[in-house]
Amino acid sequence: MTHLSPHPLVIAHRGASGYRPEHTLEAYRLAIRMGADYIEPDLVATRDGVLVARHENEISGTTDVARRPEFAERHTTKAIDGVAVTGWFTEDFTLAELRTLRAVERLPTVRPRNASFDGSLEIPTFDEVVGLALAEGRRLGRPIGVYPETKHPSYFAAIGLSLEEPLVTALRRHGLDGPDAPVFIQSFETANLRRLARMTDVRLIQLLDSRGRPWDHTEAGDARAYRDLATPAGLAGIAEYAHGIGPAKNLLVPRDGTGRLLAASVVVRDAHEAGLAVHAWTFRAENRFLPLDFRAGTDPDGHGDLAAECDLFLRLGVDGVFADHPDAAVAARAGLLSGAS
Repeated sequence: MTHLSPHPLVIAHRGASGYRPEHTLEAYRLAIRMGADYIEPDLVATRDGVLVARHENEISGTTDVARRPEFAERHTTKAIDGVAVTGWFTEDFTLAELRTLRAVERLPTVRPRNASFDGSLEIPTFDEVVGLALAEGRRLGRPIGVYPETKHPSYFAAIGLSLEEPLVTALRRHGLDGPDAPVFIQSFETANLRRLARMTDVRLIQLLDSRGRPWDHTEAGDARAYRDLATPAGLAGIAEYAHGIGPAKNLLVPRDGTGRLLAASVVVRDAHEAGLAVHAWTFRAENRFLPLDFRAGTDPDGHGDLAAECDLFLRLGVDGVFADHPDAAVAARAGLLSGAS
């Protein structure tokens, strides 16, 4: 039975990252042209406290910093959420210094066409991403939302570069600080979302992985894992501070050892009963990311039937999907909505 959300959202995961290097203005522009409702920047801080869009604060895989001898001495190892990470980190660069770097494709062997843009695209600030969304919204006559994620908020707070204040300030400066603004703020941690709930009326989304637990739970000695937060009791707690959840796909529809889909869980139903929206992640076209049911051919980097996977989750009643290939998600939504009308 289909439980279609009235208007499920298509959220461009790091922009149209299946077609352009992620977290670049070109990736966001393309996603908007493809019909995405929201563009998603992951936010980290520079040394001078500016929020920029990068998947991680360690940037050797997403910029050309490793090929820049003037920054060689900044190569270091840090403990990020309890894990030793070696490379170059945004918090060791001013914005002006980051401006001299250029983005590169994070998955060049999987997405070699994206690598053709290496060296030509800058690292955008959050202000620039919001400005793009607002300008494109005016041009197209429809709202283009922004869906920022605070990355490693406990870590950044501990080094004196809290993400929450500059995020809320930026949204307020652009007039995007109300409950009806086309904005969602997401995080894998819980404490910073509770803090944001006291700072802004913008809608908040608790991200849930299929394994592990929030880092702030680890620091606080809280044994609850993400799967505990996906139970009715956990969801009721999330509803106290958040508008919805962003669960990993495997929490909603698990897979067996071969990668084939199993029966759907009751998380969507339970979340809706708790009054929470459900925005599932991440939908990607390459076979290596798809369940066995929707793969095509044997090339792990070949494209399978992403639209069919999106259709499955939309029929489960999710209220939005994060997609690297937003055009496929837009097509799946259009087909399902036209069939339901």
